[in-house]
Amino acid sequence: MTTAFHLNLRHLRGLIAVHEHGSISAAAIALSISQPALTQGILKLEGQLGEVLFERRSDGIDPTPAGRLVLERATASMQHLTAGSRLIAGTTFEPDRRLTMTQLRAFLGLFKAGSFTATATDLGLSQAAVHRAVRELEEALGKRLVERRGRGVHMSFGGRRFARSCWLAVKELQAALSELGLDPHSPTISIGTTPLARAFLVPEAMSMMVAERFPASFRVLEGNWGELVESLRDGVIDLIVGELPVEGISDLRSMPLYTEAPIIVAGHQHALVGRDNPGNATLGEYPWIIAPETSPLRAEWERLFPIDRPQVPVECGSIMIIGRLLTSSDMLTLAMPDQVALQIRSGLLARIGEPLAGSMPTIGTTMRQSWRPTSGQSRFLELLREASAGLGATASRKPLIEAPWI
Repeated sequence: MTTAFHLNLRHLRGLIAVHEHGSISAAAIALSISQPALTQGILKLEGQLGEVLFERRSDGIDPTPAGRLVLERATASMQHLTAGSRLIAGTTFEPDRRLTMTQLRAFLGLFKAGSFTATATDLGLSQAAVHRAVRELEEALGKRLVERRGRGVHMSFGGRRFARSCWLAVKELQAALSELGLDPHSPTISIGTTPLARAFLVPEAMSMMVAERFPASFRVLEGNWGELVESLRDGVIDLIVGELPVEGISDLRSMPLYTEAPIIVAGHQHALVGRDNPGNATLGEYPWIIAPETSPLRAEWERLFPIDRPQVPVECGSIMIIGRLLTSSDMLTLAMPDQVALQIRSGLLARIGEPLAGSMPTIGTTMRQSWRPTSGQSRFLELLREASAGLGATASRKPLIEAPWI
C-alpha cells in the first residue's frame, strides 16, 4: 500500500526537473546528479504508482496523462514544502535535498499526537526512531521546532507554521494517489460545517453522493467559522460549508450557494403559533434561547432587540438541544430555515411570523486559494450547488431528506 510518506522527495523533484528541462540528461545536470541515478529514481516512482509517467519521443520526453497529474500535484507539494522550510531556514534552503519523508512523517505525527510516546504508538515506531527523525529535521532546518513539557511537547510558532506547510504538501500527494486510484480508503472529503449548514445542506449533499455510489468517504468537523478556518488553512479540512465572511480574505476563496433570512422558531404548542407577525413587544414577553456570541444569529437577535431585551435563560448553539427545549417550554429562538426544516415538517416546531426583513446572510463554501479539488471533491461541490437549489428563496427541487428521518 503506497501512501504519500512512501514517496521520495528527491524522486519527486527529479520528476519535476525532467519535465522542466525536457530530458533526463538536462535534468541530471541541473540537479547535479548522475543520469543513471535520476533514471532509477523515476523508475522507482513509476513502480510505486503503477503508472508510466513519461513517453520518449523523437523530439524529447513528454509526460503521460498520469504523469501530468502527478507533476501538477508534486509541483504544488514542493511549493508548499519549500515555502514552509524557507520561512525557517532561509531563502536558499532546498527541502528535497535536506529533508526526508521519514522526518516529515515523524514530525507531523508528533504535531498531531502531542507526545513522543503517543506518536511512536500511532506510527508503529520506537520512541528512539521518532526522537531521531525529529532531531534530524531540526538539525537540517537549523531551528528548534519542538520543546519538551512534562510528558508532552510544545510546538514553537515556527514549528506550527512549518507543520501547516507539511500538511498541505502531503495533502497534494495524497490527492495524486487518490486520483490514480491508489487510496486504500477511497477518496476522503474532509468538511468543516457551521451550525447554519450542518443540519440540512451538508447531509443533503452527502446523501446525494452516497446515493450515486460515488467511491468516496467523508470526514466532518463541526464548529463556527472562526474555529474552523485555521483547520482549513492547516489542510485538516478541505472546505468550510456555512456562512461566508463579509469581507474577502487574501488566502481564501468563496463559492456562494444561496441566501435566506433567519426565522423565529417555537415549539408546536407555543401560544404565538398561527399569529401573524407579532411585534417586538409581544416577542419580548417570552424567554429566548440565543446563539453564542461568535454566531451570526447572535448578532441578528441583538439587532431584533437593540434596547429592551427579553429574558435569556439559555445560550446554546446545538439545534438538537434547542429543538428539545422549544418543544417543552414557551421559549423562542432564531434559526436559519434549513436548520429547523426537518423539525418543522415533522410538526415538532413551528415558525413564528415571516422571515426577518433586511437580513440575508449568504451560505456557501470557503476554500484555500491554493486548493485544487480532486474529482471526488469537485463532485461534492457540484452536489452542494444542487442541494442548495432546495433551500432559500429560489428553492427549486425536492430534497432527499424527508420528515420520516425524525
